[in-house]
Amino acid sequence: MNVDKVIVASPRGFCAGVEMAIKALAWMVRAFEPPVYCYHEIVHNKVVVDRFRSLGVVFVDDIVEVPEGRPIMLSAHGSAPEVVSAARHRGSYVVDSVCPLVTKVHHEVKVRAGKGFRIVYVGHEGHEEAVGTMAVAPNSITRVESVSEVEALPDFDQPVALLAQTTLSHRDWEGVAVAVRKRFDNVWSPGRSDLCFATTNRQSALMNITPRCDAIIVIGSPNSSNTVALEKLAIEAGCNRVLRVNSADELPDDLTGTVGVTAGASAPEELVEAVIDRLDPLNGVEEVTVSDEDEYFPPPRNIRELQQAIDLACQVMLVAPTDVPRVDDRYIAASEVLSSLQN
Repeated sequence: MNVDKVIVASPRGFCAGVEMAIKALAWMVRAFEPPVYCYHEIVHNKVVVDRFRSLGVVFVDDIVEVPEGRPIMLSAHGSAPEVVSAARHRGSYVVDSVCPLVTKVHHEVKVRAGKGFRIVYVGHEGHEEAVGTMAVAPNSITRVESVSEVEALPDFDQPVALLAQTTLSHRDWEGVAVAVRKRFDNVWSPGRSDLCFATTNRQSALMNITPRCDAIIVIGSPNSSNTVALEKLAIEAGCNRVLRVNSADELPDDLTGTVGVTAGASAPEELVEAVIDRLDPLNGVEEVTVSDEDEYFPPPRNIRELQQAIDLACQVMLVAPTDVPRVDDRYIAASEVLSSLQN
């Protein structure tokens, strides 16, 4: 390999929702005897999922696979209401680590359906977020992901609301959204976009470095929607060579010139570092930042409540001082937490 320089896009990697979900599952791994069960992959990244599997986390695609009385976590992508209900009936302790941005879309679906709207939802078929969102109001929602699918929709008697999967790229969303507004009159859409700010930021950062690069490396798993969106964006931008890899082991040996590096919102920073080490650029690494992210999502409510109960119990039993400051997890990166979990 004869790489001259590496340009690293920023922001990249873990978003606030992934940070929250990984730290929450790490807390459950340390708080409960294995196995801890998780409905669907906690996030769409092979390295993250395999790390948790090695610690006794069992990922299931059906709540009935969970033995009664075991702790359960629900993934960051959001779950159907009936799945949440089933988990609460089956699990001894249930944490819903759904990203707050997905919760916002679920709320919009529920409210619009309750007001008699037909919801046109732009999302990828089979994606866990789309499946969970559509299950909120299955009789009021229709999923599309292309202009041709919009054109094939029937004429609805109800007013139309337009909502979206949070991890879509702007390019995936924009043309379909325009087609929906052209197809139907007075389409309602939320005042604040459903598209995840982290997804948008990572795409903007990638577009900023792409013109300077001979090749682009996108780090992330193939079932990660925002990772695939980054790959497609780099290809559409005309980069000569675009590679999506799970890890540094998948890099080819013939990369040359200037190589850009980014990572999907589910990919830990350790993978970025390993890729840069493997590229071993002759003239160093340049990081290009297009925006600073300071968004923070606190742990899920169930975890906060249990932490408070444990603190109180310790104070009572141990006569501990009540003014001891608690560790604020906002200052602990999920990548650090993940690294600390290695056996």
